[in-house]
Amino acid sequence: MIDFHCHLDLYPDPDAVVARCVEAGTYVLSVTTTPSAWRGTLALASRAPRIRTALGLHPELAHERRRELDLFEELLPRARYVGEIGLDGSPACRGHWEDQLHIFTRILAVCAADGGRVLSIHSRRASSDVLDALDARRDAGVPVLHWFSGTPRELARAVALGCWFSVGPAMLTGAKGRALVAQMPRDRVLTESDGPFAQTNGRPATPADVGLAADGLALVWGLASAGEVHQVLARNLLRLTTAPGGSKPDHDALACDPRRGTSGLR
Repeated sequence: MIDFHCHLDLYPDPDAVVARCVEAGTYVLSVTTTPSAWRGTLALASRAPRIRTALGLHPELAHERRRELDLFEELLPRARYVGEIGLDGSPACRGHWEDQLHIFTRILAVCAADGGRVLSIHSRRASSDVLDALDARRDAGVPVLHWFSGTPRELARAVALGCWFSVGPAMLTGAKGRALVAQMPRDRVLTESDGPFAQTNGRPATPADVGLAADGLALVWGLASAGEVHQVLARNLLRLTTAPGGSKPDHDALACDPRRGTSGLR
């Protein structure tokens, strides 16, 4: 299974969550919300070969952590992945819009200067602004829009810009989310949990819940089983993590190479 957006460090017992991911053979992109959290979160995955740790600065924290931009730039050469980054236009965050925009555009610029990265991007109520920034810095890497909730027109623009998408069970429970997913290119979709922030059955989601997302994708895509979905997702992950424009290819992702079978995708 593949969880391409999870906040492992924010669970009450992150070591237990990591252990379950290792046991299940789950590939996880462990995103961070601040640069200062990156080293500690990286240490969580020291014995987990299928967990990658992304360097992030969450837009909700932009006004509090603006001074950590220097640390972000210092750490970037050590990070293959960047996230969670982006913009948030919700009422609680709109008052800090200038800080958000400054940080997001600066991160895109430094990623471009360092060869590009795979980027896990937040765009709640800010899809058009996020796409404007990505359009201006197409050399920043490969954008993966996490839990995209924009309009169909914004989705079409994101697709034209080459964006990828990560979708979770929570997104697939509503009609709007399913309609958006149906319009996403199947070969640019990955699953996510967004745990522990997202909820599944009234509790914080975990990486194990991406199986529910695969079930939902099977219905949206008209496939017979979640097993077929996992094969699509494995091919997608391999393409994303070895594609040009995402900085150094992550050849360790070959553990999920569908040409080797799906025994690692449980």
